[in-house]
Amino acid sequence: MNISVKSEYALLALFDLALQPAGEPVKIADIARRQQIPQKFLELILASLKQGGFVESRRGAEGGYRLAKPADQITVGQALHFMEEDKTSKRVAHQAFTELWKRVDSAVSSVLDQTTFAEMARRWKESQTKYVANWEI
Repeated sequence: MNISVKSEYALLALFDLALQPAGEPVKIADIARRQQIPQKFLELILASLKQGGFVESRRGAEGGYRLAKPADQITVGQALHFMEEDKTSKRVAHQAFTELWKRVDSAVSSVLDQTTFAEMARRWKESQTKYVANWEI
């Protein structure tokens, strides 16, 4: 599956917001730094995600971006489909493989459509705490 850099950055931005305390706005510069996304590019991406209803913004010194809905109500598939909606598949396959590629695309879409950003955040946090050395005696 090929996705654009813009879509990958959008997923990273949503993931970053899902990791933050619910409802608290996050500054673009903080997301850009943590996810290693060029800030100017991230500004455009977040504006697009705002139009799509994925994020909300607040102006001012205490402003920033936050998820427009709880992370458990936004799937990776929804965000990816929104970001990639104007792109068509570039896969050119021999007719013998057409049905196979349709099944592969369907399986990938199924996984993406069933995976929420809350689940992604939970799994990430668990993976980060699993291997912390405990040096207590």
